[in-house]
Amino acid sequence: MINQDRLLNTFLDLVKIDSPFGEEGEVARYAAGRLRGLGLEVHADAMNNIYGYLTGNGEPILLNAHMDGVEPCRGIKPHLGADGIIRSDGTTILGADDRAGVAAILEAVHVVTSEKLPHLPIEIVLTVREEGGLHGAKNLDYARIRAKQGLAVDGAGPVNTVIIAAPSQNSIQATIYGKAAHAGAAPEEGINAIRVVAEAIARMPLGRIDEETTANIGTIQGGTASNIVPDRVEIKGEVRSHNEKKLQKYTDQIVEELETAAAQNRAQADVKIARTYTAFRLRRADAIVKRVADAAQLLGLEADFISAGGGSDANIFNAHGIRTLIVSPGAMNVHTTEEHIALADMVKCTELLVAVLTSTE
Repeated sequence: MINQDRLLNTFLDLVKIDSPFGEEGEVARYAAGRLRGLGLEVHADAMNNIYGYLTGNGEPILLNAHMDGVEPCRGIKPHLGADGIIRSDGTTILGADDRAGVAAILEAVHVVTSEKLPHLPIEIVLTVREEGGLHGAKNLDYARIRAKQGLAVDGAGPVNTVIIAAPSQNSIQATIYGKAAHAGAAPEEGINAIRVVAEAIARMPLGRIDEETTANIGTIQGGTASNIVPDRVEIKGEVRSHNEKKLQKYTDQIVEELETAAAQNRAQADVKIARTYTAFRLRRADAIVKRVADAAQLLGLEADFISAGGGSDANIFNAHGIRTLIVSPGAMNVHTTEEHIALADMVKCTELLVAVLTSTE
């Protein structure tokens, strides 16, 4: 049913196209052309998000993947080894996150259309700029989407991994304003913004807080020279949690530590909080979860339903009332130059998509 060579060649074509965050145009044109060739109605919006539609019977289902990758992702040279594993040459990522998802969707639709299999109405949404904050999904025209259930073909891990819950994330950006002075001649006249930030960070709850919650300060920028007391420091961080009360609690605590340290040192703290995405949690009784579990069982797989620690387009779809879970195409070591994927896992993922699309229940 699945044409392994065609799937492989599609994936290789996709990863050879440079598609970093914000530069997905050529991949979008490739995917749109393939979908039109299969008879789908296809549209692109101003951001290069791709929408594809195929009529069918029953409740429509959404298939999603994103078209961008993280750096280094230019000039990818993929290679299929004798062990059936696809890798880059080691100087770049492979791009299986998430062009393996795009390839699996294209192959699944090819199988359904070419073999004239009865299927659900299919709505495909291939997004841009996922890696940098889910911007493509956040700016979709949701009036174009009728589906209330969906699969995001994304993520990493074994091909039987199915994510049915993911956390909310608050992003934190803060600027600490101190006072510049000569570090050797008159340090007492200055207010060291780096010290203020250091005192605050030392008291913050960071890392793995509990099984539902994490927090991190990821960047610190400030200072101009070793002989100048730094008068300005900028930091960026985040808090993630599956529990909204905990998310708010630890976000507030980080803000409080920054403001307290600033006040104690006669500095000023300008702290901004933004919601990056909101948590979702599907139930095992939900129709889309049952559909995926049944399809996996049909293929001899036991779906491993888990909660994730990261966000994806699925968070945004769920926030818009589209009950969306995440299935893995089998990518491993994503976001690194050791990223790889087994061709057999890509085939299995595609088989799962076909089984979901053609289920009569």
